[in-house]
Amino acid sequence: MSFNFKHLIDFFIKIKKDKIPFVAFIVLILMYLMILFADFFAIYPSDYSNRKLAYQPPSNIYLINKDNKIVKPYTYNYTKEFNKETFSIEYKQNRTQKYKIKFLSSGYEYKLFGFIKCNLHLISKPDECNLFLLGTDVNGHDVYSRLFFGGQISLTIGFLALLISFPIGALYGGISGYLGGKTDKILMRISEAIMTIPSFYLLIILASILPSNMTSKQRFMLITIILAFIGWAGFSRVIRGMVLSIKNQEYIKAIETIGASKRRVIIKHILPQTSSYIIIAITLSVPSYILAESGLSFLGLGIQLPDASWGNMLREAQEFANIIYRPWLLTPGILIFVAVLSFNVLGDKIRDILDPKMIK
Repeated sequence: MSFNFKHLIDFFIKIKKDKIPFVAFIVLILMYLMILFADFFAIYPSDYSNRKLAYQPPSNIYLINKDNKIVKPYTYNYTKEFNKETFSIEYKQNRTQKYKIKFLSSGYEYKLFGFIKCNLHLISKPDECNLFLLGTDVNGHDVYSRLFFGGQISLTIGFLALLISFPIGALYGGISGYLGGKTDKILMRISEAIMTIPSFYLLIILASILPSNMTSKQRFMLITIILAFIGWAGFSRVIRGMVLSIKNQEYIKAIETIGASKRRVIIKHILPQTSSYIIIAITLSVPSYILAESGLSFLGLGIQLPDASWGNMLREAQEFANIIYRPWLLTPGILIFVAVLSFNVLGDKIRDILDPKMIK
């Protein structure tokens, strides 16, 4: 099945008719826009840390003053106190001074798209006031800001892995199905051998033996390659099955009769006919990659601090005390759940739309 602009419009119209997949689509668009412009939405830079403010609760935002009149949003600073009775650190609001929250004002400088210098932020912290919309973690990192920077890794690793695994799987399956015979048997036995490897346990083993002095960027690239290496085999088998039926169609026979090379037949005429399944598979495969990276980082084998990913941000939530007394640390887990659910809902809808049996 080939696509053009008209098909694309019809595709989005069909999604829009179903409210739940359309909401999932909007949620994913918003998520990717937010991580694309992470510095604009974040209040603090990605490397911000203040251990003196560890586990500070979220800042309360007020819109109504004592006279019950709506005013510009403001907040109060927190003061840190030691409770001698419970032997614990407590934060209490200092209501002696209000701090107005700034919108669309200057903050720390960053590079938009990597080369445009900019310091404009959606929300900026008031002078001499700490603004933590979702509190801080044990290292004094702003959870709200790190959600955007962590999402850049957690939400992109799936697509990067797919850019490697899907072309390999499609070409591998296309060659196997088209050539057939002994070549098909040998290639399929290789892919079956790779499929028998327990993927997540392999990831844990490989990630655990990576050098400890590797940077998070290097570790990120290696995890992406590992995920891609594991993911292409199952995909190639499905493509191979589709190619077996496509290659016997009359127009393929006609193309072969006029002398087209095998490479041209596979790449130009057979693989494009599998585009519907490829689109569906991509949408439904991204959640598994997101969960794989998050799981590795949660176990401490993925992205390492001080760099953020939703997985390593969620590590602190495994402590029961943090779940009870610091529920804001669960926010990355909620975002992982929303992202995975949105991809699955949207993927199911795309499968229904592109299913050949349902296309009139």
